[in-house]
Amino acid sequence: MQAETIISGNETLADLAVSYAGASRVFYRYQLDFCCNGQVALAEACQTKGLSVDQLINELDAERAKDSDFKDWRESPNEALIDHILVEFHEDHRREVPRLLEMARKVERVHGEKASCPKGLGDFLETMLASLENHMQKEEQILFPLIKSGKGAMATCPIQVMEHEHVEHGENLGRLRALVTDFKAPPEACRTWQALYLGLQALEQKLMEHIQLENNVLFPNALAS
Repeated sequence: MQAETIISGNETLADLAVSYAGASRVFYRYQLDFCCNGQVALAEACQTKGLSVDQLINELDAERAKDSDFKDWRESPNEALIDHILVEFHEDHRREVPRLLEMARKVERVHGEKASCPKGLGDFLETMLASLENHMQKEEQILFPLIKSGKGAMATCPIQVMEHEHVEHGENLGRLRALVTDFKAPPEACRTWQALYLGLQALEQKLMEHIQLENNVLFPNALAS
């Protein structure tokens, strides 16, 4: 069970996301960037968004109480965390993005004449998938083996490349959200269209979790090893 913690508002979004059960879900709900730009204090992030820090802390506590299976990966071996990333995120992205791409193509094909149709979504997802696949292969073929061999301290350059690409993935998520109007399906959307937007929203949250776990846990741990 997670030890009791009192949040003051001075903790960064990144630190809370990796150490406080359910924090990433709350941040995602309010579109607080806890992955690529997570080194911002909770109080400052709330002020920027016009949110009440006390209300957010209450929501963090409520969300935490629901999450009995939370795992703090900071104390785990790098090898275990890498294996988790490969299964939980790499396999998931390779399964989900092609599925969503196929759905997007169908929606554009059937509803292309409607003004609300997300035209260009299929092409965008295809580009996004290629970028993700290229990124994951670099991790699997170069960075992860280097870390697993105990040479994480020598991985500064590969890690910097991955962090730069993480920023690009974050920018792609922003473009995706704009393309599908914040994942809000229009009233005329069929079930496939509605399911597509739900799936894309889940993908956004999953990719943010993926990025923050690498940026905030794996990479610092590897460089310190």
